[in-house]
Amino acid sequence: MSNYRILLVEDEEHLLEALKLNLELEGYHVTTATDGKKALKLFKEERLNLVILDVMIPEIDGFKVAETIRLENTEVPIMFLTAKNTSEDRVAGLKRGADDYLTKPFNLEELILRVGILVKRGLKSDEQKQLNSYRIGSKTINFNNYELTDDITKEVISLTKKETMLLKLLVERKGEAVSREMILETVWNYDVYPSTRTIDNFILSFRKYFEADSKHPKYFHSIRGVGYKYTD
Repeated sequence: MSNYRILLVEDEEHLLEALKLNLELEGYHVTTATDGKKALKLFKEERLNLVILDVMIPEIDGFKVAETIRLENTEVPIMFLTAKNTSEDRVAGLKRGADDYLTKPFNLEELILRVGILVKRGLKSDEQKQLNSYRIGSKTINFNNYELTDDITKEVISLTKKETMLLKLLVERKGEAVSREMILETVWNYDVYPSTRTIDNFILSFRKYFEADSKHPKYFHSIRGVGYKYTD
């Protein structure tokens, strides 16, 4: 994890050093600042995977730092650390673009866990942003246009939005068994509960599109009792 970079902004020196040490023990590269002005300068100079911000810091407070960061970058995860623990403070932090809000005193293990989740979320966001098209066999999926093009015959097949979303989910989780619950949450957003058969039919359609022998699939696999998996 040595390539993952965190900007840690905290004006309590002992807490700053303790957090920096523990994050580095987890394998992160940590840059530190003790005031808002320096934090913004470092943010502009480095490519970061996470910003951890104390709210009450000198020069420019954490809320204003977060607002400024969000004007330039909407993707990098931001976590607030603060002694302010009212619901109004939490809402204020989230409105300014924070992804997480941890109140002091906090459990170190919980902070490390939340840091890991935010870093992975940021990486996934980057991957999703970059994945505009993907080739499976002799066909290319265009995720933006909901189209599937046969690279040999040049035939174009229109995909439904749900088909495109499910294909993108499986491709992004290549080699992993994706549960039906994750498919429901990601593709259907729990608005409508499709039956297992409905999702099965999507997989059958994908096999018709991509597999040379749909009875012996190479790409799209059903995992009994779990869900589905894409492999190439």
